[in-house]
Amino acid sequence: CSSLAIGTTTGYRLFSLSSVEQLDQVHESNEIPDVYIVERLFSSSLVVVVSHAKPQQMNVYHFKKGTEICNYSYSSNILSIRLNRQRLVVCLEESIYIHNIKDMKLLKTIVDTPPNTTGLCALSINHANSFLAYPGSATSGEIALYDGNTLKTACTIPAHDGPLAALTFNSTGSKLASASEKGTVIRVFSIPGGQKLYEFRRGMKRYVNIGSLVFSMDSQFLCASSNTETVHIFKLEHLTDSRPEEPPTWSGYMGKMFQAATNYLPAQVSGMMNQDRAFATVRLNISGQRNICALSTIQKLPRLLVTTSDGHLYIYNLDPQDGGECVLIKKHSLLGSGKIEENKENDLQPPLPQSYAATVARQSTVPSTSTMPGYSEDGGALRGEVIPEHEFATGPVCLEDENEFPPVSI
Repeated sequence: CSSLAIGTTTGYRLFSLSSVEQLDQVHESNEIPDVYIVERLFSSSLVVVVSHAKPQQMNVYHFKKGTEICNYSYSSNILSIRLNRQRLVVCLEESIYIHNIKDMKLLKTIVDTPPNTTGLCALSINHANSFLAYPGSATSGEIALYDGNTLKTACTIPAHDGPLAALTFNSTGSKLASASEKGTVIRVFSIPGGQKLYEFRRGMKRYVNIGSLVFSMDSQFLCASSNTETVHIFKLEHLTDSRPEEPPTWSGYMGKMFQAATNYLPAQVSGMMNQDRAFATVRLNISGQRNICALSTIQKLPRLLVTTSDGHLYIYNLDPQDGGECVLIKKHSLLGSGKIEENKENDLQPPLPQSYAATVARQSTVPSTSTMPGYSEDGGALRGEVIPEHEFATGPVCLEDENEFPPVSI
């Protein structure tokens, strides 16, 4: 959540989100028109672009050098792309392609997936837990969970009665949030087991289309936006990851109280926290537009960011203790002339993440690269699954240096 990428009719733009008052444009490209997918690998120079002019082709660029790393063509239109330090995932309507991001080699093709017209899928940004989630059914809210490292199916989660509309992992890949097309209930599951941990109700009066679902970096908050004017922020109250060595905090104390209370609750509810009201809300001055939200720490304070399809970025303050109505502090236009940011060091290596709610930091549970699960380099080629009309990269994807990839620990 430290940069923003937008596609436009003339190309694409990349912005840095390090300041509230000033929006720095990092890069602008007008080489490919009508860009509808643009994904940047964290704060590195690697960017993946798909255009309406060639909707079946993925172009991978090193934007600071102005060079194309490679391009791949697929059998049908590309609906979404997800990437982390280890994997690049391309989602079509009825198949999913998994590439090794270091050399762009195709590792696996998941074929005959249920019809997925919106390209709904989620990939953990923690490459040590490269879990991939996508709809397991076109008629029910079943989630298929796939391990992108071992290239094997992990489990199936019966999340909702109706078809899925939104999926997102937390930063460590240990939790997965989902919403159905009805949009009234949001559920959070443990990964990789699939146990239900939380259930949030964003309203019973009307069905809505959940367009954006995102965790804060410390997994203490979950934000949901829709085609209505209201954005909901839920607080994950009880800390199932709490460590005995943690200093006592108010939230940690309440978490222990809740865990103690579960001994007296029926088995079917003791493993899950149910909340009927949002911890915090935002009333947008627009409705009916597609928007994307993010919870981020900017200039050491927790912020809610909302980007709308009309080309604006709204920045709100969030009170992590008391919640309530979030206050709008800045509105930026993304379509005006922006200032090109110089190649600063913080472009290459993002700052260390801070606790979103300014609570006591917890020990990282991310395994080191030496303990990462192994995978088959030719997992996709064993079955003769190849991409038509592809152009392979001449060698490993080489950025400026390894510092362009974010640190391993999250």
